[in-house]
Amino acid sequence: MLDRFNSLAPEAAEEALLACCASPAWAARVVAARPYPTSADLVVAGVNAFDELGWSDLRQVLAAHPRVGERPTGDATEAAWSRHEQVEVSARELAEANEAYERRFGHLFLVFAAGRSAEDILAEAHSRLGNDDETEQTVVRGELRKIVELRLERLAESVEVA
Repeated sequence: MLDRFNSLAPEAAEEALLACCASPAWAARVVAARPYPTSADLVVAGVNAFDELGWSDLRQVLAAHPRVGERPTGDATEAAWSRHEQVEVSARELAEANEAYERRFGHLFLVFAAGRSAEDILAEAHSRLGNDDETEQTVVRGELRKIVELRLERLAESVEVA
């Protein structure tokens, strides 16, 4: 099933994985565990490796994400997936929420946006401003985990079809 992904050179496999999670350490860990007999095995291994990342690794992953409401540009897989995951919201309102969040926590506001309304995302941003740093780091980890899992599923689907 995943013969194509399993047979990629390590550097090419890591590059493909970086579209799912922009941590080189994470990508190397997932590549080192190949071969994967099924898509589910790839997803489980990727999520487990994600769960081992520390906050400094997660800050690196966050830095690769566009601000919610800003349309990512470029042809990279990560940019295309981000465009697909984000919803349109009031540019002004979201820019204000992003700015307040970044002042408060020192990193961009990140939320698993797939399937959520603009109003829900904006409310989430405002609500999370009341979190303490530790709580917010836990929330961010959970949101990133959902994004990584979704993207791993997409990657697994694409290597099975190709």
